[in-house]
Amino acid sequence: MAALFDPIRLRSLDIPNRVWVAPMCTYSAAAEGPDTGVATDWHFAHLAARASGGAGLVMVEATAVSPEGRISPHDLGLWNERQQNALARVAGFIRDQGAVPAIQLAHAGRKASVDVPWRGGAPVPEADGGWTPVGPSPVAFDEGHAVPAELTPEGVRRVVGDFAAAAERALAAGFEVAEVHGAHGYLIHSFLSPAANRRADAYGGTPENRMRLALEATDAVREVWPADLPVFFRVSATDWLTENPDDPRDGWTGDDTLRLAKELQARGVDLLDVSSGGVVPDARIPAEPGYQVPFAARVREQTGLATGAVGLVTDPRQAEDIVASGRADAVLLARELLRDPYWPHEAALELGAQPRWPRQYGYAVGAGRRAISARR
Repeated sequence: MAALFDPIRLRSLDIPNRVWVAPMCTYSAAAEGPDTGVATDWHFAHLAARASGGAGLVMVEATAVSPEGRISPHDLGLWNERQQNALARVAGFIRDQGAVPAIQLAHAGRKASVDVPWRGGAPVPEADGGWTPVGPSPVAFDEGHAVPAELTPEGVRRVVGDFAAAAERALAAGFEVAEVHGAHGYLIHSFLSPAANRRADAYGGTPENRMRLALEATDAVREVWPADLPVFFRVSATDWLTENPDDPRDGWTGDDTLRLAKELQARGVDLLDVSSGGVVPDARIPAEPGYQVPFAARVREQTGLATGAVGLVTDPRQAEDIVASGRADAVLLARELLRDPYWPHEAALELGAQPRWPRQYGYAVGAGRRAISARR
């Protein structure tokens, strides 16, 4: 039996395999009116295909906990009942396919209010439906981007409350895993990283202070999430700044990630979803197959916390080796599952495991394979 297709239990939740759908923004919700941030037929079809494709866990894309927490005006949101009800349909279908419905709760911070990527992703001015982004310090993400409004302590407390309220809505919608998005330069990551955080109060300066928002938001989610269901946290394990001797900027490091992982583990986080980068636009990232796996492996080895590996994992035997060798407990696939939502079924066949076809497909697929074998 392939390790990739062994089930894994986190708290009371049994996840049928270790091939999971990474959260991938599709920027396809309405940008204004009563349907702002509401999941559409597009989101249902997109996520339903990956659930019937055999993934063990399907995570909904970064879902904003407040209107100003969206990356673009077209992001999903979870700050009202209309949004909750639309996502309940998605969660229900994922669960009916035998997969686990998960959702990533997010706040875009200083990278908010930009256009969709296929139109260039430029900042959207307020006159065109944009808004002033917020961040730990008045430092713009990039040239041409708005200088964010520095969050006051009261504003930070409001963000923490927004995460808790969104988690309650996610639970009511039927999701079984909540992930706190603390990566890719968005709000929580920007507080973690000295490349973006220049504060001198309780949320800036020392690593302990810079971690405060991440831990408070996680505590808030864990408090409202059932004790028998898991909470994940996505981290950028490094900003890829200190690794570059030609770059004088200070950034978040692998050692910082280990420190954070231990704190999150003590607060009831069940898995660290390990990515990297995103806090500055020009970091030199050595992207190659499995380039982020060593970060997941290091956290798992040194803390015992379960980890998910992500980033250019494309081949079934590569994915199998990551899990079987103990470098991560699961792999989260993104672009590969956009290209082929049935990758998990095909990987199972290649690795000698049993595909978990939907019953509507399974009898036909099985009959077809028996006919092919008989002709041989």
